[in-house]
Amino acid sequence: MRLAVVVAAVCAGLASACSREREAPAVGRAASAPAPPAGETVPHGDHNPRHGGMVMMNGDLHFEIVLGRDGAHHLYFSDAMRAELPAATASAVTVTVTQKAGPPDVVALRIDEDGESWVGRGRQVDDPGASARVAYTAYGKPYFIDVPFPR
Repeated sequence: MRLAVVVAAVCAGLASACSREREAPAVGRAASAPAPPAGETVPHGDHNPRHGGMVMMNGDLHFEIVLGRDGAHHLYFSDAMRAELPAATASAVTVTVTQKAGPPDVVALRIDEDGESWVGRGRQVDDPGASARVAYTAYGKPYFIDVPFPR
């Protein structure tokens, strides 16, 4: 008897759902994520570069890599809300640039004199198809990501 009641309830629910018109999908916004009130920031809601580079995430840690064709590279860290973090948040920071001609250029970055970012200089990058591997250790965990070199 209980099985019959459960089956009847499921069938009624399905019939009701099938008879309703489907809503048009939201275009240009995430349907499940309401917009924050004006002036408020949400975690992971801001991925705008602040130093002219590319912003990426590693868990709640954001980082902005600025790769220079002249060989100058910079790395900045920020938290989930994009508040700047000191460069010492990470260690063992390297940028490895791979071009068609020549061996990869492994550039060991160092903390700048203000303690705000990692900086380093490698060889000039002439290859339009060059790529870079950004590697560091943060919170005891090594991390790396390969990115296309900006044109």
